[in-house]
Amino acid sequence: MIIEGHALCLGPDIDTDVIIAGRYLRTRDRSEWARHAFEDLDPTLSSRLEGTVILAGKNFGCGSSREQAAIALKEAGVRGVIAPSFARIFYRNAINVGLPVIECECTCSDGEMVRADPAAGKVAIGDRSYLTRPLSPRMREILSAGGLVSYWRGRR
Repeated sequence: MIIEGHALCLGPDIDTDVIIAGRYLRTRDRSEWARHAFEDLDPTLSSRLEGTVILAGKNFGCGSSREQAAIALKEAGVRGVIAPSFARIFYRNAINVGLPVIECECTCSDGEMVRADPAAGKVAIGDRSYLTRPLSPRMREILSAGGLVSYWRGRR
């Protein structure tokens, strides 16, 4: 599985309340969550998420354990998230919903082309290359299946 898209660069400590504000959690409409992703950070950001790879600072997904944050990003068309570190629960929620996450400290500018290979542990941004710890085979299987529910359904 190769992750490709244009970079969307964010800072450190992006919490789940910033990814999807609690006021939108009364609905189960995933497209509604996608429309309001990052609304309190930048009201125009959700319309620019399709086809991007988010590159963020440390501690991405901190805050509450809401699974809706990872779902909102995937539903909005984000192809993956790369950060030096993730909140543990967000990391597993992302894998479980089929959103690739890679731990890597990288530099970026908005719009640069990003290409990541989670199996090989390689990330390329523009003309720069980074090495990181590869995702485990099980994590890659879950992502390839589209998430944990699809993975287990396929194993029946």
